[in-house]
Amino acid sequence: MSSVRSSNPVAMVMLVASAIGIAIALHAYLTPLTGVTGTLGALIVIVTCAVLVVLALGLVLCRGRVLHNLLRIVTVAVIVGTAFAALLLHLWWLAIAMAVALVGWMIDIFRAAPAHRTHS
Repeated sequence: MSSVRSSNPVAMVMLVASAIGIAIALHAYLTPLTGVTGTLGALIVIVTCAVLVVLALGLVLCRGRVLHNLLRIVTVAVIVGTAFAALLLHLWWLAIAMAVALVGWMIDIFRAAPAHRTHS
């Protein structure tokens, strides 16, 4: 089984977590008295969650190993950056959604690692 096919369910976890992140960030950006209503930080988090959706779709559709690994590197950078921004904005649920996305990313990495062969 190829690493691209085995990563589809995991990439879908990242896709769902980032879509939930968009909803949380939109709520915080649009709802009055959230503390971050209309701020540039909340708007940037909405954009980075949307970028994460595109990256997760890229991981699902990616065929080449080099491109897949490049997408993994960019994806983890976006996840960590978005989680950090969420913590600065006090959007705890968004930080939890990014933690779920990070767990999905880690599972994707470990599932793609080649198994050790023992010589008998």
